[in-house]
Amino acid sequence: EPTITRLINRKTLLSLIPLSDRAIYDMEKRGDFPARIALTSRDVAWEMGSVELWIQSRKAASIEVLRPGGRP
Repeated sequence: EPTITRLINRKTLLSLIPLSDRAIYDMEKRGDFPARIALTSRDVAWEMGSVELWIQSRKAASIEVLRPGGRP
């Protein structure tokens, strides 16, 4: 039985991810962000679950990143 996947549009994605559309596109091309799904020739969407996993991975990675002025 097919699983229902929630898709989000560009406007919703950009409200969740505080990056420019171009930055997200560049990360997609490098494989560093979930790939968009072409719905029509003009409309694209992203799987919400994949975006949520990406956010969780960034949270985990940020714990390991030394911030400027921070201590190890």
